[in-house]
Amino acid sequence: QVRLVESGGGLAQAGGSLRLSCASSGRIFSIYAMGWFRQAPGKEREFVAAINWNGGNTIYTDSVKGRFTVLRDSAKSTVFLQMNSLKPEDTGVYYCAGDKSAVAHTDATWYDYWGQGTQVTVSS
Repeated sequence: QVRLVESGGGLAQAGGSLRLSCASSGRIFSIYAMGWFRQAPGKEREFVAAINWNGGNTIYTDSVKGRFTVLRDSAKSTVFLQMNSLKPEDTGVYYCAGDKSAVAHTDATWYDYWGQGTQVTVSS
């Protein structure tokens, strides 16, 4: 069983930065693709970013391109989401997820494991 635990959320001002972390308890983290999703109040969960198993491919939703970066440290079984130039519309609960296919996907149905989420609030 894989357990994912997010951390690093909090309150930031518009234009600021936050770095989210997602630590995995599973020993096979290194062969999983990892994704980040978010859910704003009253809205459906949406894809944010994903990275394939070896970090060689990353994908982003258009609204965060150039501002967010997804990284992984397989030695630490951790994936990161570096968020810069934050906007109020980035507010939401951010979830990390693990995909056994090892390929980065935007579709949440590909993901097998999910964390509990961490709140990100960006004030204007």
